[in-house]
Amino acid sequence: MKIMLLEDDIILSEIIEEFLQGLQYSVTTVYDGIAAENLCFSQKFDLLLLDVNVPHVNGFEFLKNLREIGDKTPAIFITSLDGADDLKLGFDSGCDDYIKKPFELSELEIRINNIKRLYNIENSHNIKISDDLVFDKKNFLLYKDNQEVKIPKKEASILEFFLLNKNKTLTLKELSHNIWSYEDAPTESTIRTYIKNLRKLIGNEYIDNIRGVGYRFNQR
Repeated sequence: MKIMLLEDDIILSEIIEEFLQGLQYSVTTVYDGIAAENLCFSQKFDLLLLDVNVPHVNGFEFLKNLREIGDKTPAIFITSLDGADDLKLGFDSGCDDYIKKPFELSELEIRINNIKRLYNIENSHNIKISDDLVFDKKNFLLYKDNQEVKIPKKEASILEFFLLNKNKTLTLKELSHNIWSYEDAPTESTIRTYIKNLRKLIGNEYIDNIRGVGYRFNQR
C-alpha cells in the first residue's frame, strides 16, 4: 500500500512515517501543499494522509483541487483543527476520515484498516522475505531497511517464482519454462546473469547454486 503523508511537523512526520513503514506500507512524505500537488500529478497512491495547516496550499484546498480533477484517492485529515466548522470543511473538501491531534498511532492504524476495507485495498502483493526485506511484486519494488529499491521486471519475475517455490531446488529448465514461457528459451549464461543481478539486490545468502542442477531460494 502506497501512502503519501503531508505533514510539515518534522518530528511528527518522522514518527508517523516510521510507524507506517513498520506496518510494511510504502510512505512518501512531503511538507507543503505544492510539493504534494506535484507528487500526486506524477505518482499514484492508495491513501493520502493530510495535515491542514501546511505551507503554500493548505490541506483542505489541496484535496478539493484533487477532487475537482477527478482524483478519488482515499484521504484522511490529521489536524489540530477540532471545531465543527473545520470538520465540515474537511468532509466538504472530499476527505474520507478526520483524525484530531493529538492521537494514538493505534487509532491511525484502525482508521487506515477501515479505509482498506471500504475501498478493498489489500497488501497481498507484498511478500515479506525477512524482517528488513519486503518484495512488492505488483510494483517491482524491494523495501530494504525501509528504503525503496526498484527491481527490473525480469529479476522481479524470477524472485516471485523463487518465493512461490522457496526452499525447493529449481532446475534451469523449470526457470526457463516459467519465466521465459512466451519468449525464446534463454541460455544458461543468461539465467546466471539474472541470478547474479538478483543477488546484488537481495543478498547472496538467499540463493544457493546447486551445481549441475539449478538454484534454491532459502527462506526460514
